[in-house]
Amino acid sequence: MRTKQSLLPLNFRLHLFELEDQPWFPHIFRQGMLDFLRFMISKLGAYGPAIPLLEELLRRSGQTHFTDLCSGAGGGIAGIREALSQRMGEPVRVTLSDRFPNLGAYEYLHNQSGGLIDFIASPVDATRVPPQIQGVRTIFSSFHHFRPAQAAAILQNAADQRAPIGIFEGGGKTWAELIIFLLTFPVIILLVTPFIRPFKLSRLLFTYLIPIIPLGIMWDGLVSLFRLYNPRMLDKLLTRVDTPPGYTWRSGIVGSGPGKQVIYLLGYPD
Repeated sequence: MRTKQSLLPLNFRLHLFELEDQPWFPHIFRQGMLDFLRFMISKLGAYGPAIPLLEELLRRSGQTHFTDLCSGAGGGIAGIREALSQRMGEPVRVTLSDRFPNLGAYEYLHNQSGGLIDFIASPVDATRVPPQIQGVRTIFSSFHHFRPAQAAAILQNAADQRAPIGIFEGGGKTWAELIIFLLTFPVIILLVTPFIRPFKLSRLLFTYLIPIIPLGIMWDGLVSLFRLYNPRMLDKLLTRVDTPPGYTWRSGIVGSGPGKQVIYLLGYPD
């Protein structure tokens, strides 16, 4: 099932390399880039249009907890959790996880949330989620990191374990978003970096004196847009998945306007 499509879409996918995916890429730079992403997603409320979809997934499952896979630095999770709690009328809990856990960011979010945001300190592979991790799964801003075979493996793993899963990517994969990104983000990075928390002197050093973090953000941001799966691509990806009886997939786009759209894929047992 699919909802509306974007205008002027980028109807192609290029899987170029992202720096933060590379095992050799220094963690201090990866962490700085992910901290910026977390700050921007949180301030812009980029995933606001997807909140009702995640609420639906939780209510279908009778749960008030979800495990976020590929969490990066936990971008937007605090605001998403708070919005869900308000809509559901009770506290929603989140567990963060990643192949390269950003423990500094996770501890910060854990403390800021009063423990309602927790985390798994050891690496978690989204294609082989350990059976002890049960319940609703989410992936925000990270599904594009995976090539089709790996992406299908993530979906297959969720379907095999009959685990509800919500995959959300900020953006509509359009030419307008590409132009806005190239024109505005170099300035935005320089303006907002001093306000990112937790404060790190290294972040200032590698932003203003040795601009590795801004260059990494621009490269990975451009590549991310090219890598995104739009709803049509997600539907094609699902043909690789052996979906068991009684398990349903839905894909589409919610929201309108550049920076306010979210591509989504939901999977859940009936």
